Amino acid sequence: AICGHGCKYGECTGPNKCKCFPGFTGKTCNQDLNECGLKPRPCEHRCMNTHGSYKCYCLNGYMLMPDGTCASSRTCAMVNCQYGCEEVNGEVQCLCPSVGLQLGPNRRTCIDIDECSTGKAVCSYNRRCVNTFGSYYCKCQLGYELKYVSTHYDCVDVNECVTDMHRCNLHAECLNTEGSFKCKCKQGYRGSGLDCA
Repeated sequence: AICGHGCKYGECTGPNKCKCFPGFTGKTCNQDLNECGLKPRPCEHRCMNTHGSYKCYCLNGYMLMPDGTCASSRTCAMVNCQYGCEEVNGEVQCLCPSVGLQLGPNRRTCIDIDECSTGKAVCSYNRRCVNTFGSYYCKCQLGYELKYVSTHYDCVDVNECVTDMHRCNLHAECLNTEGSFKCKCKQGYRGSGLDCA
């Protein structure tokens, strides 16, 4: 089976037919499925959509159970956690619904971890890290665009000379470079390439 546009988060099962991995949707399986919007709702109280998945958390005064339900808890109500809590060895601990969040100094509210600045993010050389609340994603570097190239998506150099995205002078020629471009004045002209005289 060949899928001309590829299956980003799925597999090709027939001519241009993708079977998406759980948590993804769309013709080429390139969109995150918002499980929190599904009926019936997957969480009893609150739901946080994540890339390819979701997390459940409970209202204050309730404890998240292993099956995703929320049980009333006097101890949780007393601790006053932002995203519910769990009991470990008789001790109550507040929870954060994502690994990209950590308990703040008050041990009750969750604060974002900036994976891009802490070095926890893993992005390939031609992608840059963009921090989000509770997570991050990798975006193509400036001068690159996301394209489907022989079986997978990759960030490919944009040829600014062909797309007319350059600012070269009328009397200069545009030279494409990896991730950028250069302007060179034509024979008989002098200057930076942006200005030629």
